[in-house]
Amino acid sequence: MKVQAMVCHAPGAPLVREELDLAPPGEGEVLIEIMASGLCHTDLSQLDGKAAPYPFPVVVGHEGAGIVRAVGVNVASVAVGDHVIALAIGECGACANCLSGKTNLCEVFLGEIATQPTRFSLNGRPVSAYSGVGSLAQFVVMHERNVAPIRADVPLHLACTAGCCVATGVGAALHTAHVHAGANVAVFGLGGIGLNVVQGARLAGARTIIGIDLNPDREAQGKRFGLTHFIDPTSTDPVAAIRAITGGGADFAFECVGKATLMRQAFESTRIGWGCCVVLGVPADGETMQIVPFDLQLGRTVKGSFMGNVRGRSQLPALLDHYAEGALNLDDLVTHRLPMARVNEGFALMKSGDALRVVVSFSEE
Repeated sequence: MKVQAMVCHAPGAPLVREELDLAPPGEGEVLIEIMASGLCHTDLSQLDGKAAPYPFPVVVGHEGAGIVRAVGVNVASVAVGDHVIALAIGECGACANCLSGKTNLCEVFLGEIATQPTRFSLNGRPVSAYSGVGSLAQFVVMHERNVAPIRADVPLHLACTAGCCVATGVGAALHTAHVHAGANVAVFGLGGIGLNVVQGARLAGARTIIGIDLNPDREAQGKRFGLTHFIDPTSTDPVAAIRAITGGGADFAFECVGKATLMRQAFESTRIGWGCCVVLGVPADGETMQIVPFDLQLGRTVKGSFMGNVRGRSQLPALLDHYAEGALNLDDLVTHRLPMARVNEGFALMKSGDALRVVVSFSEE
């Protein structure tokens, strides 16, 4: 079928509207009409060529929510008309990783990560789908294991955020770090991911939640998500300030920007003996984080977290239950809604720091 999509043809080039061919759903696959797609910094890193694992031309977008329009044979868990989120990390439910209860990194996903299949093409030439999704398109085709049915009473322009920034941030606090009641938490970078770490820490009952960001507007914004303290790193040494506020260091620190220098600061801000640093930001290709081994021997740990360690089909939909119950703030998270024709403007808003989450849609046009 023919679909409209926003395509980037080369690093640094603007997204342009193209009519692509989309392969129909085969056995075990689902056709989804994307009704809303959030813009993420990792999409921007692909577009800029700074961290670009997918070949150009590419349709970015991996935070998409929509409605099932058709299903292939042997699809049992979703039906036409269901509201769903397209998942970058599928959940087969049968491999050792899925059955372990310890990770969301399904073995099928790990086997495909280097060669994600794409259903898009332009004039017979493959067009990559970022993270295997490519949600800046009218329609996508996903395998059933990459489709999470969700409740229909949450607006899709809010629900889509659960597909990445909400799952990554909240999940990192609850499922990766296991933040406990009364903990001291530091969050480096208060964008969409960081503010959801703040929300996750609040849900866990953290006593002190410190945000570090260059943008002074993030202080007032962060307080709406549960922030208790704010540090401007241009005027204060964040590591020293965190140690002073917490009386020795954070129990948990999260890096949500993707810069090795901030990863090091986050690690140094944790408490000797048991501090845990969780790395969430995606750095530029080739960037490395250096740690002196003795610093680890002092009892600190460093953890990575991919999509918050949230299992897409069995755990992610519950995030929207938290929203429906008033425990998660998604309304203040989505600061801009734009038609798909203005998607380049949306990425510019993100880059400038004027937006928390921009959501775009062809249905808005």
